[in-house]
Amino acid sequence: MEKVLRQFFLFLSNNKLLTALAKRYGFRFGASRFVAGTNIGHAAEKIRELNQKGMSVTLDHLGEYVTDKEEAIERTKETIKSIKVIDKLNLDSQVSVKMTSMGLDISDDLVLNNMRRILDAGKEHNVLVTIDMEDYERCEKTITIFETLKEEYDLLSTVLQSYLYRTEDDLQRLNKYSPNIRLVKGAYKESAEVAYPEKKDVDENLKKLIALHLDNGNFTALGSHDDVMIEYTKQYVEENNIPNDQFEFQMLYGMRNELKENLVEQGYNVRVYVPYGRDWFGYNMRRLAERPANVLFVLRGVFKK
Repeated sequence: MEKVLRQFFLFLSNNKLLTALAKRYGFRFGASRFVAGTNIGHAAEKIRELNQKGMSVTLDHLGEYVTDKEEAIERTKETIKSIKVIDKLNLDSQVSVKMTSMGLDISDDLVLNNMRRILDAGKEHNVLVTIDMEDYERCEKTITIFETLKEEYDLLSTVLQSYLYRTEDDLQRLNKYSPNIRLVKGAYKESAEVAYPEKKDVDENLKKLIALHLDNGNFTALGSHDDVMIEYTKQYVEENNIPNDQFEFQMLYGMRNELKENLVEQGYNVRVYVPYGRDWFGYNMRRLAERPANVLFVLRGVFKK
């Protein structure tokens, strides 16, 4: 049943009509559990609260699959604005961006120009920028853009997904940059031609990637709520004398709050992925696909008076 629900929510995440309706009618349908408001002001309040609890943040202005040049430019401006707010308010936060939000599907020149504007702001305000990974179709292009920009900017990281067969090779390919990488399982609907269909294989590959990236001496962010993966990482770093400043645990806003606090109490670095904005529907559906039990919270949000 869980597998069926996962496929259902992934299907909904790509529905353009539902996405448009969600933008129009706002947060009535449970988005506030996973999304920190519609604007940077709302998000900044949540970041400060998390910082006060000893947690760092990665901030993401939601949006993807942009096909209009002006919209991509506006989303770029919003990300630059968020970088300036982070610096002005002295918040412990980085930013994440999706290439399709910056114009990846429009033109190479547009997305590279927008990314350079963002990275210039990140350099000026000392804020790291992470390029999020999207679906398999855009994986190679995203990695190529990362390589191009990494030659020019230090404060840049990216994400790799363990459900793809290619990811171990990608991790080795990027090793020459000594990159900060967020390792995740992956949350898009992919075919068995490019991705492991069985969870156990995805999990085993993630363990392999964690060990490989740590052994290469690179900063490793584990993006997971999975107790098994977290315990594996804790055990691996202890057995291999890896310092705490070489890794961190990253989790999504609104999920596993008690676990986050416990990890902070244990002395581990914890970073919370905090999304904001009106374009929340696709993101929310993928969160439900990752853990269908979360649908209960959404239903409560719909019917709450």
